[in-house]
Amino acid sequence: MSQAEDTQTVDEDGVIESVSGPVVTAADLDARMNDVVYVGDEGLMGEVIEIEGNLTTIQVYEETSGVGPGEPVENTGEPLSVDLGPGVLDAIYDGVQRPLDVLEEKMGTAFLDRGVDAPGIDFETEWEFTPTVEVGDTVEAGDVVGEVPETESITHRVMVPPDYEGGEVTSTESGEFTVDEPVVELDSGEEITMHQEWPVREARPAETKETPTIPLVSGQRILDGLFPIAKGGTAAIPGPFGSGKTVTQHQLAKWADADIVVYVGCGERGNEMTEVIEDFPELEDPQTGKPLMSRTCLIANTSNMPVAARESCIYTGITIAEYFRDMGYDVALMADSTSRWAEAMREISSRLEEMPGEEGYPAYLAASLSEFYERAGKFQLLNGDEGSVTAIGAVSPPGGDFSEPVTQNTLRIVKTFWALDADLAERRHFPSINWNESYSLYRQQLDPWFRDNVAEDWPEVRQWAVDVLDEEAELQEIVQLVGKDALPEDQQLTLEVARYLREAWLQQNAFHDVDTYCDPKKTYRMLQAIRTFNDEAFEALDAGVPAEEIQDADALPRLNRMATAEEWNEYIDELESEIESQIRSQY
Repeated sequence: MSQAEDTQTVDEDGVIESVSGPVVTAADLDARMNDVVYVGDEGLMGEVIEIEGNLTTIQVYEETSGVGPGEPVENTGEPLSVDLGPGVLDAIYDGVQRPLDVLEEKMGTAFLDRGVDAPGIDFETEWEFTPTVEVGDTVEAGDVVGEVPETESITHRVMVPPDYEGGEVTSTESGEFTVDEPVVELDSGEEITMHQEWPVREARPAETKETPTIPLVSGQRILDGLFPIAKGGTAAIPGPFGSGKTVTQHQLAKWADADIVVYVGCGERGNEMTEVIEDFPELEDPQTGKPLMSRTCLIANTSNMPVAARESCIYTGITIAEYFRDMGYDVALMADSTSRWAEAMREISSRLEEMPGEEGYPAYLAASLSEFYERAGKFQLLNGDEGSVTAIGAVSPPGGDFSEPVTQNTLRIVKTFWALDADLAERRHFPSINWNESYSLYRQQLDPWFRDNVAEDWPEVRQWAVDVLDEEAELQEIVQLVGKDALPEDQQLTLEVARYLREAWLQQNAFHDVDTYCDPKKTYRMLQAIRTFNDEAFEALDAGVPAEEIQDADALPRLNRMATAEEWNEYIDELESEIESQIRSQY
């Protein structure tokens, strides 16, 4: 909740009756559910979560040490909301949209005092506004009325707020304005500014939700090649500690072809979030060549921050994502991790003495997860344009147990499942996504795009790779019993082809300048090269060439160097030609 205008509507104050961690009970407070309140002499921000008779229960977004009974509680009469407008991008917030860099400058230290606050956007900076409407035009809720060059990469589109009636434009002009100065006036008396405020727990409205048909191209071969996600889709990345969840999300944030990235560090370790905060400002956006932060918003709520703010940070992130979606942008939201969010809900639920569900999580865990993921999607907007929010949530199941409640409830909701495997990570196979357990339910609806933009036979080649990997999984059980040499030669060749699929295609080095991003056309060509080896090898086997001789062809080890070849198209053309000639020369 912003204090930017510092004009809270103060209802009747209450007094603290009891304190239990972040949960405070107040008496005699005139409040409604989800109202933001300021608790104690220090004015700690909190939110009303339960009202019973004369007692109001509040979850406080800051540490409550030293707060005691008898201290005042002040109600604002407004729900927890975020400030939306120019200045949201290239910003780093905490879970309730307090700008951490502004607070650090204000305090003179990275260690913040309790009760400090600042608006989510700067109300003093002037922005260059250019209207896209003229006097006499009629506008409705959601219509774009002007533009602001917010960053090097993104043009901020100033919109009629969704809760406005709209009307005929009576006044507008270009120039420099602060975010709370009117830039367009309507005959209805409504004044449109560059600033909107929106309750985080309420989804921003859109006209209709549509079926997504365009992939979110990630540049990661195993994702684009086997388990694609659509723009407007939902995905989960579950995995045990050290299996690469955070690196996978970093790669998606850096390379996915979304217009805007909202990265929510929800309860993660401070050193991981520090890495994100330090790395992102230095990264170059591969799409524009400009700083990646110019199209990124970071929300940092680390594990040592107050638990209640962690519960709200997911909603803060999705609300900011919806705001840019309403401008017609494709937004990717990374939530790392939803398990920590669920743990925050569990802690608050237990302090409220609610009836626990499975493993102590609240009974409404599934409903809360659904509410979050359902706000993702491809939408036709109020103004007739299209925009999307893609939600990708990391899940951290204790001990890597995918049967635990957060993972299972997430799986019932999302349509893409990227299962991280500790065994693959231990073998230094990254991304450590288990191709036998993962799946994508978007494949069929995305196939037309891949046929049109990559290759006509994309689905067939992908299915061939899936079949080979499935066959390898079955053969490995036999190999463990009798050894590889006991297999028929055709099965030995299948294992060799699968090995190249795993090592040359599925593995990808996030820290290599060339291999960190793989264009879908390169992904396809690499797979085609391995299939060329497969087809030539089985033809030679049918002609009587021993499998051992086929596998000794000099060109084959070069398959493992396709990923790092800078001139990959020429490299793969030459390699395919060499494989064909060397294997055919054996018969």
